[in-house]
Amino acid sequence: MTSDIIKKFQEAKLLVNNNAYSEIKGNDDYDYLITELIKYIEENENDQYIITTKTIRNYQEHERQRIHESIIENPKTKEIRENLEMPYDIILDVTNKSYTDGDIEDLNKYFNNRYEKLRKIIEQNPEFNKVTDIKNTKTKLESLDIIGIVNSVNSTKNGHKILELEDPTGTGTVLVMKDNEDLINDCQTILKDEIIGIDGSSNGNLIIANDIVHPGIQRQSIVDKPMDFSIVFISDVHIGSKQFDESAFNKFIKWLNGNYGGEDQQELANSVKYLVIGGDLVDGIGVYPNQEKELKIKDIYEQYEEAARLLGDISDIPIILSPGNHDATRLAEPQPAITEKYAKELCEQKNIEMVSNPSLVNLDGIKVLVYHGRSFDDIVMAINGYTHADTDNMMRLLLEKRHLAPIYGERTALASEFEDYHVIEELPDVLHTGHVHINSYAKYKGIHLLNSGTFQEQTEFQKIYNIVPTCGQVPILTNNKFKLLNFRDD
Repeated sequence: MTSDIIKKFQEAKLLVNNNAYSEIKGNDDYDYLITELIKYIEENENDQYIITTKTIRNYQEHERQRIHESIIENPKTKEIRENLEMPYDIILDVTNKSYTDGDIEDLNKYFNNRYEKLRKIIEQNPEFNKVTDIKNTKTKLESLDIIGIVNSVNSTKNGHKILELEDPTGTGTVLVMKDNEDLINDCQTILKDEIIGIDGSSNGNLIIANDIVHPGIQRQSIVDKPMDFSIVFISDVHIGSKQFDESAFNKFIKWLNGNYGGEDQQELANSVKYLVIGGDLVDGIGVYPNQEKELKIKDIYEQYEEAARLLGDISDIPIILSPGNHDATRLAEPQPAITEKYAKELCEQKNIEMVSNPSLVNLDGIKVLVYHGRSFDDIVMAINGYTHADTDNMMRLLLEKRHLAPIYGERTALASEFEDYHVIEELPDVLHTGHVHINSYAKYKGIHLLNSGTFQEQTEFQKIYNIVPTCGQVPILTNNKFKLLNFRDD
């Protein structure tokens, strides 16, 4: 340890005296303290070359002042917002509406509810005829339409696809012929446990598919709603992590308060009426093995206190705050809202609206579906060629399936509720996700698809898998147009 500490300072062309060395050595996370001291000296005392206990005291005092620094709102921005109306409604929030006893009967209720909701959507397709129960497909039928849940997707030696479907009346085997290229391609993205329709025929043993029907979006285009304001979207802030980019986040807060950027950026800030946070506000505790080594704030209450301090500088626009898998709420989705038990100061802020994951909110006529995006992990594992950078494709996929987490029993923990709250019953104007730490935007059949990146720099885990986060990049929807602001120095 001795040589390691001295070597780190030598590499930075610094020396350390005995008293400072003893104090650093006794720190639980001395490696991180050394890194912070070197950074502090480079930024504030670059003429110093010997680390003393006074240097350590100066660093600690600098940290205390930083924590209590507030970002004052630009008077012009404040005046503009005082005259803005900022109405919003919570359309879907499952907090305190989550019911399950955890037994097999609840699981049956959950999948029956999923089936019934999505069957109604599929039946709205004008090309889909009267639905036949699967139990009635065991005889020869020249034409039939069925709706079922996908139990499995397999390939034959000859290159055909075999789907096993189930509805409340029984199971059936569907054959997709290899010469039907469109359907074969469609099968590549069919997921276990999703609900689909099949148009085809039956020979008594097999159902031969002529077409595969997804719940999808029946409207080919959605007319943009009037929008003379801006909505800002962030997620995966990860306050408490050593990799949290506080500098970029402070610039973001300054921009929101009208104190950062050029004239165009300040004008954009003045048009902001809402901030939507899509989960992982803090880094959490014990989320993965040895996480404590990556934490700057090692207490979950203190992480939320720091979050309250940072968000407390935003006082005059509504903040819609949904949890993610790093937040202090149950891991199983749907996740109820973060509560006062862990985040008292946040919950007491009048402009913060705590909602569940997922949730649907109406922001002055613009419907925003907020989902953290944990199911992306399962989709990447299930579909060949998909990576965590393909969030726009995955969001399109979820819209076509009309379900935010189709696969049950994999990485995404899903509670066997009496009702499946992940079904997309009401189409949004915006689908906002996070989780993958990679910013993306697309527009699909009139719906804005936004993934809001992160404020956490690349972690050791991400380095292993070559995941490069888009840190400090903030997507904004303004007048129905997409903009991206970068608050990083590099």
